[in-house]
Amino acid sequence: MKKRIFTGSGVAIVTPMHADGSIDYEELGRIIEFQIENHTDAIITCGTTGEAATMTTEEHCEVIRYTMEKVAGRVPVIAGTGSNDTAFGIELSKEAEAMGVDGLLLVTPYYNKTSQKGLVEHFTAIANAVKIPCIVYNVPSRTGCNILPATYAKLAKVENIVAVKEANGNIVSVAQTIALCGEDLDIYSGEDSQTLPIMALGGIGVISVFANALPRQMHDLAAAMLDGDLATARKIQNEYIDLMEGFFMDVNPIPIKEAMNKLGFNCGRCRLPLTTMTDEADTALEALLRKHNLI
Repeated sequence: MKKRIFTGSGVAIVTPMHADGSIDYEELGRIIEFQIENHTDAIITCGTTGEAATMTTEEHCEVIRYTMEKVAGRVPVIAGTGSNDTAFGIELSKEAEAMGVDGLLLVTPYYNKTSQKGLVEHFTAIANAVKIPCIVYNVPSRTGCNILPATYAKLAKVENIVAVKEANGNIVSVAQTIALCGEDLDIYSGEDSQTLPIMALGGIGVISVFANALPRQMHDLAAAMLDGDLATARKIQNEYIDLMEGFFMDVNPIPIKEAMNKLGFNCGRCRLPLTTMTDEADTALEALLRKHNLI
């Protein structure tokens, strides 16, 4: 078995912004402490939810550096360093490795996309350029590029590629990947609402948007699945499935940042081209939070 980065619930953490769009590091620190106090099992920084796509390279590196210093080894830190430019992905991955992160999250190439053969070469090139474990991130709804189970079987042979964050929405594909790769490739759910079924198939956790607002609940759901306590996991899933879906009523991370604002954090708004929700969506989100007695 390859080195395992974490099991359970890792939060795909938001990046709070000041009114002028600059990064609010003080509030980021507050959110990190909230996560750790509520048993989040790992912090994933500079991912989709962290708005890495609109960060400068300097901001990207500084957010990773700040997160590492704030977490101070209490839980694993995984840095999003993927790119549609393989050379830049290598450069950013080396920077994150030098900062001491526990692992890397590498999204599939977006816009230019690539073939399945290109995916193998792209991820292999980045993984071979570092000595820390890498998680491949498959989210075709955002990238237009899907990794097939047979391709995972090839990637699983690369020493530093240890896991996948799977958000293709296809449970059969997950089952096929697990059957092909076995212990050579860990599976994390990339969709909160599919955490239970993916873990039932053999997944080891989730990289979660929902956990930004409710870290303890997502930790408890994942922990129950790891313990084989399906009844408890099902109870949590059924209680919060509306919120898990509700946090995606608009483009992520718009709803989760607004939810965090309503919960008393100062996350600000997203950077353009992401904007605020409609009044109707905002009212619906607030109703969901009130339903669960969160505000």
